Amino acid sequence: MKKILLYNSGGGLGDSIQLFNLILSLQNHFKSADFFYLGAHENHFQGKLKEFNINIKTLDLGLKYFGFRWWHFLVAKKRFIDLEAKKRKEKFVPKTKNKSIDQELDKIDLIIDLQSKLRNTIILNKIPHDHFYSSTYGFKFCTKKGEYSSENHLENLSNFLNTNIGISKFNPSNLDEKYKSEAKRLLPDKNYIGFSLTQGNVYREKSWSIDKFMDLATKIDEKSKIPVFFVEKKETELIKKIKSKIPNALFPEHHSNISCPALVTALTSRLNLAISIDNGVMHMMGLANIPMIVLFGPTDSEKFAPKINSIQVLDSKKIYKSKDINRITVLDVFRLI
Repeated sequence: MKKILLYNSGGGLGDSIQLFNLILSLQNHFKSADFFYLGAHENHFQGKLKEFNINIKTLDLGLKYFGFRWWHFLVAKKRFIDLEAKKRKEKFVPKTKNKSIDQELDKIDLIIDLQSKLRNTIILNKIPHDHFYSSTYGFKFCTKKGEYSSENHLENLSNFLNTNIGISKFNPSNLDEKYKSEAKRLLPDKNYIGFSLTQGNVYREKSWSIDKFMDLATKIDEKSKIPVFFVEKKETELIKKIKSKIPNALFPEHHSNISCPALVTALTSRLNLAISIDNGVMHMMGLANIPMIVLFGPTDSEKFAPKINSIQVLDSKKIYKSKDINRITVLDVFRLI
């Protein structure tokens, strides 16, 4: 394998963070391959997540919302070939007289489709390749037929490639020392319990009641544990409300000149436990691999809950047969603590 391309249609930070372990596992197995990322939305690996040092290049075809427009089907192949030709020109690699060799240069060895929208997959499949893996339409687009499960891409890829790809997980100890030192300065003691309570995606009601979070934090405070809140500085009214009821609550990020997801993960490593709804911060916390309690309502807990050693999931759909996350009670969460 010389070139491996991963395609992701998700647009949130959490969608990218969920790919960390898959990318690291593939990189550890195919050590000499170049890895490329093609996203339908913003590339967080080169933006907000760059401090995690996930070494993956961007495949920029100049097509915004790649896969979500049918006209991409008409231009995807040409854009890719033109891009590869431009790269060769910049590296002073001339075209050969052997057309088959040029075709080898102008294609991807393995495309990994990490979504299941039929339109997106059909368009992605236009990029020249040797091997194509996709769970779309019951894995019908895979260039190699086999027994696949939609739940585990890494296991599927081991079967697809007839090789055993070991699991390599993100290790928070590999974070840059400046983030670990800053986290220790901000949270120097023990007995911290962290909370993430605001949602980034405004289109689904995933938030548990603020009042319930504060009742829970009050109970924790009474047990001589220190509530730590991960809330953006701009949420001034929310911060004021929390501080008025829980004076001992900490907002560590507000006392640092550093502001990035890597610091959130480093801070989480200082906690005894983290409690979160389904949001981007939940995934940042999950990278620290500490015990977590996560609350789910309308979204899929089996798909989105962090895959870590110690996690307890409260899903209103499973407990109360309802997508309303606020059916979950304070006592439900406190029992798990």
